[in-house]
Amino acid sequence: MENFVDYIRVFCKSGHGGAGSRHFMRTKFKALAGPDGGDGGRGGHLILRGNSQLWTLLHLRWYKNVLAENGGNGSGDNCTGHNGKDIVIEVPLGTIVRDEETGEVEAEVMKDGEEIIFMPGGQGGRGNAYFKSATNQAPEYAQPGQPGLEGWKVLELKVLADVGLVGFPNAGKSTLLSSITAARPKIANYAFTTLTPQLGMVHYRDDRSFCMADLPGIIEGAHEGKGLGHRFLRHIERNAVLLFVIPADSPDHKKEFDILVNELEQYNPELLDKQFLIAISKSDMLDEELQEAISAELPADVPHVFISSVTQAGLQQLKDILWEALSVEADNVREAMLEDDEEEEEENDEE
Repeated sequence: MENFVDYIRVFCKSGHGGAGSRHFMRTKFKALAGPDGGDGGRGGHLILRGNSQLWTLLHLRWYKNVLAENGGNGSGDNCTGHNGKDIVIEVPLGTIVRDEETGEVEAEVMKDGEEIIFMPGGQGGRGNAYFKSATNQAPEYAQPGQPGLEGWKVLELKVLADVGLVGFPNAGKSTLLSSITAARPKIANYAFTTLTPQLGMVHYRDDRSFCMADLPGIIEGAHEGKGLGHRFLRHIERNAVLLFVIPADSPDHKKEFDILVNELEQYNPELLDKQFLIAISKSDMLDEELQEAISAELPADVPHVFISSVTQAGLQQLKDILWEALSVEADNVREAMLEDDEEEEEENDEE
């Protein structure tokens, strides 16, 4: 898992457009046959293409410069210059391109095979044949090609998963992922065992499934750069549901939950709008009385479940709760899309 790369900085440049030609036709019997200068070719685009078979930006790690080809110049006999060769950059789903100077997000790839031109090439210039008219039969000018775009870009991967596991190091997230999916993350009894996000598919009833991501442990102060969690907080933005994994032997379950929520809020307040669930891991060491005591101290508005990855206790109940939460989230998304469509129709009717 050392090959997981989710952040790349690269200099990008699209191609310049070719210059139009200022040329006049000369034949054996007519020395001044008129303008026949062709247009210049378009400069090469820089294109992002989503590839569902990729899960990291590792293949782009050694590319420091991505330069598209310039368009060819026009020539006589109305010959148009060739278009510059486009450069297609294949990236995993969930990748965004951000301008390093302004911080503006310029492109976001979410679908397999989706292509987005994030740096278009310069338009080719018009040749003098284009400007010929009844009142200007011998134009002496042609357009230069438009320059391409250039600048430092940041390619940033945010893992796409339905459920994200959030918790302190050694909370039992990796063990849970290995128990309900085919993923085999590294499991050990020391902090920051998980160094990169791990993905797994959870198989549910009636051949349904959803994707779960185990993210590196978050510690207090992660949003300020402490520990490893700050590097991977961006991946939480993509998760529809956040499952907070808190171990049964935690000295203060409510405080641990509050610290985790605070770290998310400090990083991005919009994360608080997501659906929260709590799983008390390692609950095989708890009796019924202790479970009731822990339940009493947890937030009443956040559903919780006691699980044990070792004994498999509570795992099916956890799947049921997660599926229900994902279904509610999907309904909310559909309602929001319908509202947007209705607003768009109303605006069109008013126009």
